[in-house]
Parts: sequence; C-alpha cells; structure tokens
Amino acid sequence: MQPKSQHKTKPKCPTGPRERMTTQLAQTLACSLILSMLDYCNAVLHGIPSGNIQKLQRVQNSAAQIVLQAPRRSHTKPLLRQLHWLPVQHRITYKLAVMTYKVRTTSTPVYLSRHIRLRDSVRTLRSTTTTRLSEPFASTAFAKRAFRCSAPELSPKNSYCQRLTRNI
Repeated sequence: MQPKSQHKTKPKCPTGPRERMTTQLAQTLACSLILSMLDYCNAVLHGIPSGNIQKLQRVQNSAAQIVLQAPRRSHTKPLLRQLHWLPVQHRITYKLAVMTYKVRTTSTPVYLSRHIRLRDSVRTLRSTTTTRLSEPFASTAFAKRAFRCSAPELSPKNSYCQRLTRNI
C-alpha cells in the first residue's frame, strides 16, 4: 500500500455538460435561457421589495459562475463585469428607461404612449426647460409599479435616461 503523498491522481476528465462546451456557447445558452427570463416583463419588477430582487440576483450570479466556471464562493461582481451583464436592479431600471425613451420619442407602442403625459406647468420656472412627465396618483404600492407611475418617477432623476438620450 502506497502512502497518500506518493499516490498519483488521474487528470480530471470532462464529466458534466458544462465542461464539454466553450465559454461562448455557455454564455449564449445562459443569455437565451436565464437572462431572457429575468428580462421578461421586468418593467413590472420595478419597485418590488429588495428581497425578491436579491433572489433574482442570486440566479444571475449562479449563471455567471457556471458560464465562467468560477468557484462557488468567488465574487460575482467581476464575473458580471467580464460577461458585460448588468445586475438585476440595473437591468430593470435600464429596460424601463429604454421603454420610456422610446415611447416619448416615437410614441410607439401606442398602448404605452397613451399612459404617458407631459407635465403642464402653470408658471414659468427654470425647470420648464426640461420635459417632465406627469405623475399620476396611485393609491397602493402595487399600483405605483405600473408603467404609467414608474416611468415618470424614473425619467427626471435617473442617469440612465440622461445617458440613453445622448447615446441613442
């Protein structure tokens, strides 16, 4: 019987499906299967409790670790940056900002453009030079997550909207 220090280990063979595919293929699969589900109706996710956002973020973090074959306890922020993936909260904000920008500039889709109205100011103020959206009344927290309430809340103060208008 040989001592453990002299025992030779066999090289690890690819056993699972992830070890058999390239990083590019794994990233494509993760984008099409996981990130598409995270992005589905994410305008509705604007304003949900942070505990629910954290659950979705864990799914995205796990996908990044699988794609890059990173250790389980590795930090995921550099992995997300390497894959050019925004964190879930930023994805939600970005998609809502893009939708708001498209609705304001092109009035399409029509079913969303009906819900957005420009704010009419009674007096002439410095802030009247910027176009702001009117914020409708919503009685519940769930109603405040609707597009007609969340788009006006997002547009004036968010840097995504400002950067988006410069880049598009």
